Amino acid sequence: MEEQLSAQIRTFRSQLERLIAHGRTLRSLLSADPSPADLAVARVWQRECGALVNEMSGGSKAHWLARAFGDAFMARDATGAAVEEVTPGEIVGRLLAVMEQASGALAQLDAAPLTSADPPAPRRFDFVHDAVLRPVLEQAYGDGSRALERADYRLALLTYAGILEAIVTDALHCEDEAVAGAGRPPGSIADWSFEVRLEIAEKASLIGSGCARLPEAARKYRDDPTLQAEGDAAISEREARQTAQVLHVVMRDLNPGR
Repeated sequence: MEEQLSAQIRTFRSQLERLIAHGRTLRSLLSADPSPADLAVARVWQRECGALVNEMSGGSKAHWLARAFGDAFMARDATGAAVEEVTPGEIVGRLLAVMEQASGALAQLDAAPLTSADPPAPRRFDFVHDAVLRPVLEQAYGDGSRALERADYRLALLTYAGILEAIVTDALHCEDEAVAGAGRPPGSIADWSFEVRLEIAEKASLIGSGCARLPEAARKYRDDPTLQAEGDAAISEREARQTAQVLHVVMRDLNPGR
């Protein structure tokens, strides 16, 4: 069984390397003034990539690689809004990134089955001091991403805001001296509102000023009863995506080596 898996991995890696090399050439050709022949070749390359992705994901659309491949065709701007016109070169570049991600996953593959529904376990929250909290945050992050994918923007915003509060609170607990120098409010950290925690974390230079872009709904996520009741609050895609973007900025602030 292990020999079969190893042989399958070698075959997939060889196919990926070929498609990646071809994709890099295509990206250069399409970045200039592509001819109809170049565009036709690009379409063939895209179909070959799709066929390999389908084989590697076991035909499952829920597989992380199949989702990433589909998302590559759905370009969005910095605000998260859909971009109506995407150049062929951009599409090739996005698909190329997916194929490179697949190649990297195979390189890290040990004995895990290739058709697992998830990529190698991410370690986004290693910077969190509370080790018990890390797997909880990983699970929550996945929940937020899935909520965003299915357009449940209320749940996505709530989840991302909760993660943001958790990692900021963890940092505050471990930086007593910096927090004291930032004009520590009375009471314990548990008594502070979400907004106060963000303010003190910024004053203590634990995080930058990225939270200035946090939507009002996310700032009030714990105190707004309409947000807690499913179906009552109207949260836009923009608000949910902005909350996710702020979370990513703060994660980088708290983990500079990330």
